[in-house]
Amino acid sequence: MVELPRIVIVGAGLAGMCAAERLRELGFDGEIIIIGSESTMPVYRPALTKQFLTGELGLKEIVTAPTHDLEALWRLNTTASQLDPKRRVVHLPGGEELEYDGLVIASGVEARRLPGAMRAGSRVAVLRTIADSKRLKQALSSARDPIAVIGTGFIGCEAASSIRSLGQNVVLIGNSKLLMSNLLDAGHAQRLTELHRKHRVQLQLGTRVEKWATSGSQVHLRLSNGRQLDAAFVVAAAGSVPAVSWLRDSGAKLDNGVVCEPTCHVAGLDDVVAAGDVASWPNLRFGTEPRRVEHWTNAIEMGRAAAESLLTGRGSATPFMPVPRFWSEQHGLRIQAAGMPAVGKEREPIDPTTPGGHSLTGYYRDGELVGVIGFDNSTAVLNHAKTFVDKTPLAHPGAQAPAGRAPDAAPGVAGKPRPDPRPEFLRV
Repeated sequence: MVELPRIVIVGAGLAGMCAAERLRELGFDGEIIIIGSESTMPVYRPALTKQFLTGELGLKEIVTAPTHDLEALWRLNTTASQLDPKRRVVHLPGGEELEYDGLVIASGVEARRLPGAMRAGSRVAVLRTIADSKRLKQALSSARDPIAVIGTGFIGCEAASSIRSLGQNVVLIGNSKLLMSNLLDAGHAQRLTELHRKHRVQLQLGTRVEKWATSGSQVHLRLSNGRQLDAAFVVAAAGSVPAVSWLRDSGAKLDNGVVCEPTCHVAGLDDVVAAGDVASWPNLRFGTEPRRVEHWTNAIEMGRAAAESLLTGRGSATPFMPVPRFWSEQHGLRIQAAGMPAVGKEREPIDPTTPGGHSLTGYYRDGELVGVIGFDNSTAVLNHAKTFVDKTPLAHPGAQAPAGRAPDAAPGVAGKPRPDPRPEFLRV
């Protein structure tokens, strides 16, 4: 084990907290300092557009506490401004310099800002924090005009579904012609689009907002198709960007996140690892190209893996090769995925759609199955996830498949499962 008297974790979200948990589980008895711009302990972020927004879960149920006492110093409401790896210093507000022996970068992502959105002031929000979701809930309680949601990916579609479930009119705006078309095959994207129409979500697709204005309690949106919408509130769900501005001039390679080696070590920096949404690394189970994975389960697993790699050292650490899983629920439809569908250019049905609506699509690269997405087909998706665990990594055909755990477990202390706020059907 590498001797690192003080480990600093930049990022007080789920990945950062899980890294700290794993350090203690492995017997690290040095100093842990967690720096985060967040104002609360880590939040179960998927609930912000679903269960918390609709009232199914309360604040206490979505704030995620450590599984045990970390004996760590939490510096919340504190944003790292610069990294000096030669001096092993993280720069903080007020000129403070925080020295480290080992560093975990878990600074996450920031919501992509829309040009002109500042004109709407407090009547526009992203959905990244509890405060964001609370603002939307407050707007829903008194809104007479529709709520506008900009963005047709996971966040936008989930927000639109939740808002409709509360009886409020909603307009969903996006550049694409079909919902979630960047990930779903054409058939599933069409089916999802029709599902939203069936639930009376007003769709403005193949268009974008060209002009913003406000008057009284309304936000006026001029669209590129010539239409004008008057909304009570706007949810900006146009994606995210890695929070890496503090890493510029640090020597870290920044390319859609902070680029890491397969072991989570940051390329070119000593005793520095990265985890969670901000990290771009080659998952050797699916290839050698670095990619980011923005999902709740990956934040847990990568935080733990990064902590192990930091203590083990670059020369002895093992590659982090998870089987990513993610899910969405919209208008009662369960969308689940396993593997890395985004790398599969060929898409084919595995199970034909049945009258009950169950379906499963396989995503292939060079004839090799690399991911699956199912509609209301939890068992099939989880079965395929388990087969990915046992597969020999594509990047090392001669290597033995690493030992893998069941893809539905969320590890906690000493092998005990972490309290899991996901719906029961996702824990099968």
